[in-house]
Amino acid sequence: MLKLEDICLRPARNDERDHLWHFIYVQNEWKAHDAPYFPLEHQSRFQFRRHLFKRLKEAQTAMVIDYNGEAIGYLSCYWEDQSTRWLEVGITLFTSQYWGKKLGRKALTLWITHLFERYDVARIGLTTWSGNPRMMKCAEALGMQEEGRIRSVRFFEGKYYDSLRYGVLREEWQAQSKDDNTLRCVS
Repeated sequence: MLKLEDICLRPARNDERDHLWHFIYVQNEWKAHDAPYFPLEHQSRFQFRRHLFKRLKEAQTAMVIDYNGEAIGYLSCYWEDQSTRWLEVGITLFTSQYWGKKLGRKALTLWITHLFERYDVARIGLTTWSGNPRMMKCAEALGMQEEGRIRSVRFFEGKYYDSLRYGVLREEWQAQSKDDNTLRCVS
């Protein structure tokens, strides 16, 4: 378990399986901002239990975001290219009642710190799109640099958007962690 103020990253509990499934596949307000140009591949409760929920329980490549005792979202990591140690992160906060309160920033702070401690990688990246200004602001507030912008490649609701790649190097992350007590994890 990783904790920063009122945010905790932890493994999923068995009694949350239906709650998590519901907010990912049924009441999925988050999807309007998280790559809505890609259709959400619905999973049955059985498929969810065998795949994403299993990852959330194992807490190696995905963790639940707990805010005051409630599962409000999750974080994940994946290899863009494992042979070159190219690791990316993702975040989902389920509903708008938790957006704009810096909860995602705190969760990503914990997650990125944890991943740098766990993996021998030089950089951790995050990909978003120009239709998600909150995610862009969050990445920049974390000290991530905009490393790439592919213009007008995300077509959604009759409009083109840019794809954005952000990244932070290990030494940049460690330098800002020394200067900012809020970047320290408590296990």
